Amino acid sequence: MKNWPLFIMVAPAIAFFVIFCYMPMGGLLMAFENYKPKLGLLGSQFVGFKNFADFFGSIYCWRVIRNTLILSLLQLGIEFPFTIFFALMLNELGSQKYKRTVQTISYMPNFISMVVVAGIIVDFCASDGAITSLVGAITGDYSNLLANPSYWRPIYVISDLWQGVGFGSVIYVAALAGVDKSLYEAAEIDGANRFQRILHVTIPGIMNTIVIMLILRIGQMLSVGYEKTILLYNSQVYETADIISSFVYRKGLQEFNYGYSTAVSLFNSVINFTLLCVSNAISKRYTESGLF
Repeated sequence: MKNWPLFIMVAPAIAFFVIFCYMPMGGLLMAFENYKPKLGLLGSQFVGFKNFADFFGSIYCWRVIRNTLILSLLQLGIEFPFTIFFALMLNELGSQKYKRTVQTISYMPNFISMVVVAGIIVDFCASDGAITSLVGAITGDYSNLLANPSYWRPIYVISDLWQGVGFGSVIYVAALAGVDKSLYEAAEIDGANRFQRILHVTIPGIMNTIVIMLILRIGQMLSVGYEKTILLYNSQVYETADIISSFVYRKGLQEFNYGYSTAVSLFNSVINFTLLCVSNAISKRYTESGLF
């Protein structure tokens, strides 16, 4: 009772997770049913693991899993380290005014609506778009870039990097502010140059933060958002662009196959949960840092 103001402050967050995360989990029952909205969860026919068997036996199963893994690995291998690199470079800027300017400019794309960003990408990559003209001047091909399967993933990752690297670096910039300044002074007295100070003082100082963020990122390996994908892809690039979340969207909301799409989504969540637990266990064993 002494801490009732704190409970009031945390109540909206608890309510958010209960209402939007835990209560909807009752809908997972659809994964084991031939769900019909008019019959409801309890009235629909129970089919067991038929929806899962249909997915694993379909021609789309390996394609969407493969595309999701490739896209996730590209994000993990390019966006994750680049975000850390960007935060380290910001930390090395001597002028606070210039640093704040760079931070503000880099944060701005994150607050642009995904629909607007996708519209810009579509226009720039059209057959007469600015990026297409630049690529065409080099390759001689002026066709729509988003209709070319080999260009789709680079466009997705590069645009993702442009939009999210600034905002993603916030947590690392905050962690860098907590590194003991006396360690830099000691390293400088010992003759360490700027690169050596980054390597032996800065990076070890934020290693726990890096490990936690890496665990969280691995736990979302198969959770590539569908919003950007469905705004950019088309039937010509399904072979490389169709991922689990966009497949679930198509099956569930366009074809009204709710049980099938729920089964695919549940499979996705189970794999993510497994990856999260495994990566956390490995991290705790070898680095003594973990999420839980």
